[in-house]
Amino acid sequence: MNFDWTEDQLELRRGAVEFASQHLVEGTTQRDRDQAFSRDLWDACGQFGLQGLLVPAEWAGGGRDLLSAIAVLEGIGYGARDNGLVFSVAAHAASCEGPLASFGSQAQKEEWLARLATGRSIGATGITEPDSGSSALALTTTAEESRGDWILNGTKTFVTNGPMADLFILYARTGGTGFAGLSCFLVPADTPGLRVGPPMEKMGLRTSPISQVFLEDCRVPASAVVGGVGSGAMVFNHTMDVERLLVMAPAIGVMERILERCVAHARQRTVGGRPIGKNQSISHRLADMELELEAARLLLYRAAWKRMKRGTATRESALAKLAVSEAYVASCRNAVQIFGAYGYLVDTQLERELRDALATTLYVGTSEIQRNLIAGLRGLG
Repeated sequence: MNFDWTEDQLELRRGAVEFASQHLVEGTTQRDRDQAFSRDLWDACGQFGLQGLLVPAEWAGGGRDLLSAIAVLEGIGYGARDNGLVFSVAAHAASCEGPLASFGSQAQKEEWLARLATGRSIGATGITEPDSGSSALALTTTAEESRGDWILNGTKTFVTNGPMADLFILYARTGGTGFAGLSCFLVPADTPGLRVGPPMEKMGLRTSPISQVFLEDCRVPASAVVGGVGSGAMVFNHTMDVERLLVMAPAIGVMERILERCVAHARQRTVGGRPIGKNQSISHRLADMELELEAARLLLYRAAWKRMKRGTATRESALAKLAVSEAYVASCRNAVQIFGAYGYLVDTQLERELRDALATTLYVGTSEIQRNLIAGLRGLG
């Protein structure tokens, strides 16, 4: 076992912290109030190379391995305050670029991959539906053959980046039941029959817009299929391993930053002439925050290492996603308690951190879904 980052990976993380500290901090509170996505900051992330971390260099990407990408995103989480924008970038990279880079045709890659990797185009993915929830098997969006094309009908919901996306990865049922009947389609936003609903107001991650996407006799050519007809489940499962890790990586950086802030506060804040950190009720919370951070971090790193070594890490990525999201929420709640009434104030920004953290137990598979998956792999499902 080797728990050391390479010097190149450390330099990548340091560069990410510096970039995020300079560009992804100022104005976050106001953007959160306004539910405003910043295209300027998205473009800045593209120039930094954030969207294309895992995309091969031949398609204008960084060509980084998974652990190196996690090091960068962890650094971004540590330096940034705009958690919503960071989530939009990570979701774009994992759930839109990922399937295209791994399973897309040469023509699909030539048309879209460099544009996505540089941030010139924004990607979104639609699998969740109003009546299917977290169950991909229950989706009812259909794709029927018609004179060599496919006609898509259905509704997707909670589509991250939906309101400003240029390209959608959409999953639909092409026949039969179960996973064998699912296929994946590449659908540009201006395709007739595709309609994007208005942004949905959220509790947290308010700078990352989501919406519904309506498909009404949406005609796409046969060349829009990604990975072959009937391979949608394979594309989805392959993508989820990486997506769970990429979207959770920034949370490690956020937790580390919040822990450091709480330690400094516990040393400086005095009550009755005594630093509050001298009280076990405070110091034990800080110890718990450190324990949860380090345990979550190690599970995330191990899952990424497993994925790189053997090409699959379903169990490990589910464990990591569950551990990081639950630890993230617990850390933010502890931070609010440590700061007391000040932690409840908007100006302290911890209430926003907590609102943003709560979403991590819901997106990319709820904590309950991760537990079901973990138990099912033990033969308990």
